[in-house]
Amino acid sequence: MDVNEYMQSLGQHARQASRALARAGTETKNKALLAMAAEIRAAAETLKRENERDLEAGRSKGLEAALLDRLTLSDARIESMAEGLKQIAALPDPVGEISDMTYRPSGIQLGRMRVPLGVVGIIYESRPNVTADAAALCLKSGNATILRGGSEAIHSNQAIAACIRRGLEQAGLPETAVQVVQTTDRAAVGQLITMPEYVDVIVPRGGKSLIERISNEARVPVIKHLDGICHVYIDSEADLDMAEEIAFNAKCHRYGVCNAMETLLVDAAVADIILPRLAVRYGDEGVELRGCSRTRAILKDISAASDADWDTEYLAPILSIKVVDGLDEAMEHIHHHSSGHTESIVTENYQRARRFLAEVDSSSVMVNASTRFADGFEYGLGAEIGISTDKIHARGPVGLEGLTSQKWIVLGSGQIRN
Repeated sequence: MDVNEYMQSLGQHARQASRALARAGTETKNKALLAMAAEIRAAAETLKRENERDLEAGRSKGLEAALLDRLTLSDARIESMAEGLKQIAALPDPVGEISDMTYRPSGIQLGRMRVPLGVVGIIYESRPNVTADAAALCLKSGNATILRGGSEAIHSNQAIAACIRRGLEQAGLPETAVQVVQTTDRAAVGQLITMPEYVDVIVPRGGKSLIERISNEARVPVIKHLDGICHVYIDSEADLDMAEEIAFNAKCHRYGVCNAMETLLVDAAVADIILPRLAVRYGDEGVELRGCSRTRAILKDISAASDADWDTEYLAPILSIKVVDGLDEAMEHIHHHSSGHTESIVTENYQRARRFLAEVDSSSVMVNASTRFADGFEYGLGAEIGISTDKIHARGPVGLEGLTSQKWIVLGSGQIRN
């Protein structure tokens, strides 16, 4: 297979399919989504069998436990994929929505209409459920998509792609509206990100090295985030029972995800009380703790945190802890070390909560809640195409609206400009 010719062919078919999707009504798109959900449920055993082939290959290559967890398609995750498709079908269709209509002195009526981006290229690693999520979001927002999953999930992704094709066919939409790249050749990625004539935006989901490469080499606009270095700050006026549960959940609910807490900041006024309690909980889960000197004065047996630890996304049962003197020092630490993903403050002090919300510059900022809520499903988007830490076009979880743009529309009755 000539990879360049193959990717050019995918691009041509995607561009043609994008025109068909732009004409498709909400009912047709929803029919396809519900058919895809039914196909995924019906193919559960096939999906698990193909997924096991990927898992066996991953184990033989020595993939870490967190990566194997991302790769696994359990019954619950298959059901979650199907449910995600149904939820996206139930969401309002943003395409064609007209807003901000106003009359100008000339008599023309001016407004904005929401429209698809066109063709979205998505490059992702490990998680095969992204195949269904991404296909559904692109379809509902009227975009054709080219999906390039990681080689470690090739069998899982192709099995899910077969379900997607059958769903599109049942709704009378072109199968090429969603294309999953069939080759594991890395040259396919290089080709995909340099086809502006066929691809309108690239969304990379994966490790830092992948996203840096795509950001540096792409000739197509990129929606991205590099790291998920998320913080929880326990304030001196926090409800400590609440703080314990939030700090535990933010780290231990799942390790290999971008919205897991990687650094815990604790006000010195409550550190002696809350840190020993949390250390027991983390110890029971096998979490390795690394702390600043003030933390280690309280938790005697933990390792010292290095300068690099504050800038590390572990995606593993490892947590850095720093004791700080109040809100200003906590926010200063976040300013220097956050990746701009998600930060949370635990406090009963309204003024401090408002300051944290206003002054912390991340895509999601929370009060008295776990960072694990920072995803599209929990935000009511049905699913997400990714989480953007950029500040232009889309920021935070990118759902349907983030996959559309707006164009100006003008309604006249014969006006000419003098």
